[in-house]
Amino acid sequence: MKRNKLLIILISIGMMACNSKDNSLLVDVYETSAAGNKLQKIEASENTKADVEIRINPDEKFQEIIGFGGSFTESTAYLMNQLGKENRKQILDAYFGENGARYSLTRTHINSCDFSLSNYSYAPVEGDKELKHFSIDEDRDDIIPMIKEAMVVSKDGFKIMSSPWTAPVWMKDNKDWKGGKLLPEYYDTWALFFSKYINEYKKEGIDIWALTVENEPLGNGYNWESMHYTPEEMVDFVSKHLGPKLKADGHDVKVFGYDQNRDELNEWADIMYKDEESSKYFDGMAIHWYASTFDYMPEALQYTYAKAPNKMMIQSEACVDAEVPHWNDDAWYWKKEATDWGWDWAPEEQKHLHPKYVPVYRYARDIIGCLNNWVQGWIDWNMVLDTQGGPNWANNWCLAPVIVDPKKDEVYYTPMYYTLAHFSKYIRPGATRIGFELNDEELMVTAAQNPDGSIAVVVLNMKEEAKEIKLALGEQESSFRIDAQAVQTIVIHKEK
Repeated sequence: MKRNKLLIILISIGMMACNSKDNSLLVDVYETSAAGNKLQKIEASENTKADVEIRINPDEKFQEIIGFGGSFTESTAYLMNQLGKENRKQILDAYFGENGARYSLTRTHINSCDFSLSNYSYAPVEGDKELKHFSIDEDRDDIIPMIKEAMVVSKDGFKIMSSPWTAPVWMKDNKDWKGGKLLPEYYDTWALFFSKYINEYKKEGIDIWALTVENEPLGNGYNWESMHYTPEEMVDFVSKHLGPKLKADGHDVKVFGYDQNRDELNEWADIMYKDEESSKYFDGMAIHWYASTFDYMPEALQYTYAKAPNKMMIQSEACVDAEVPHWNDDAWYWKKEATDWGWDWAPEEQKHLHPKYVPVYRYARDIIGCLNNWVQGWIDWNMVLDTQGGPNWANNWCLAPVIVDPKKDEVYYTPMYYTLAHFSKYIRPGATRIGFELNDEELMVTAAQNPDGSIAVVVLNMKEEAKEIKLALGEQESSFRIDAQAVQTIVIHKEK
């Protein structure tokens, strides 16, 4: 009899242990914080007094995620050439390796841009309408080798979006690198230019996934390479020239319109997506974040999605203006001290959109805000810059997630690098954004289910106090603490 009682007790304890195990989510938690964590793995807790609850709803599905990453610019690739082999490899591993950020979506420029060493075009010969002298030789010393090395490092591969800042000056009405418009007599030549670019890169073993028609078609105040389009002009060029040419030449490449700030996105959506004829060659809209340091403009993103739910949105460029000598001070990236172009240059009625800001918050807040409003990919600007924020022929200094001093062969990974990795490393291409419920308005959250079934939840805590969180999925849950001023990624694994 006593033996039976003992057996019953042991069975009961075993069942309780099983139930306890069954009720716990299998999670890995990674944190980057102002206190010094850098993608640090932290342990889940048994805290039952969590004030914050995040409930994941995987049955509520939204957009597919294309990827996250940064840009191959001439400035970045040139600096990589100045480093020793060990540091060069370390950076490529940090961005593309399995133990690094695993970048999956990238961008590069067609012809020169502000982050080039000088002005150049692949078609320098004036009047060469058939582009017989077209050549990508300018890219062979820097951009092309860097892309190829990244391809070797990347296990899953990555997509490349290419954008022109301007056509060759001889095709433009002002015959200048800055501003002006493409002359109608060269519309077909400029369309041929894109086709040749894709072909020449393909010969190098590099596939171009997507094109944007023009970087910042509204201009940049004539400060560096640019070429202006109205929405109507861009639609005309794409629908009658670029789209048909790419199709005729057999290019399976995506075409994105606009490629500038979200504050004028609605107007472009209205015209690009006016009807089947205007939109048929556009695969989506490319956008930038420079209209505001804090407002990710969800209304414009929602409006654009509603206008064309079958088209994509890709955030194609973002960066922090350079703040010398703060570049290697971790603490600075967590303080509200950074300023952007609008701090000095914005019209008075737009000044409120450009206050001082916290760089880490700006990145994490914008990525989360974009994902929660139908954006499918997010691309940072330069991957590597020097301690001044260049090199840059236009003296348009900016920061990058990785800063190098080529003279000393030194490398500094800023907190922005780790912030971006919270998304790129754990939310993989082909993931689907899923629903969640959150009872704390002070946190920002997004969630996505990866193709392998794992779920990545990214949490941003901008408050100066830590928070205790309970994460729930169905009947299972896990508790953990997010530090003050921190970004956290929780990976929920499938039960084995």
